[in-house]
Amino acid sequence: MNDCLFCKIIAGEIPSEKVYEDELCYAFHDISRMAPVHFLVIPKQHYASAAEINEENAALVGHIFTVIARLAKEMKLENGFRVVTNCGKDADQSVPHLHFHVLAGKKLGTAFD
Repeated sequence: MNDCLFCKIIAGEIPSEKVYEDELCYAFHDISRMAPVHFLVIPKQHYASAAEINEENAALVGHIFTVIARLAKEMKLENGFRVVTNCGKDADQSVPHLHFHVLAGKKLGTAFD
């Protein structure tokens, strides 16, 4: 997608603080950190949100969670971490490209009212 912020980051058109990259996904630090550790993991192929996950592309999500687990281990996040994805406007998804927030480094409060 030509106008997608995350596609532009993947293409190197917009700078980011890379955490990890492979042929399927890219991870980078969030510019608006909500925890001492806050990075995003995004697929390189554009999907607007988790609503576009289906049987044909579900293995990609498994790969992303494997990457998240590996990075959490490398970053020594033994006390825990949170993985969040927002899907759609009502869930406050701000960039229409599937992405997973990984937050850690402090005790995180409950996310629900």
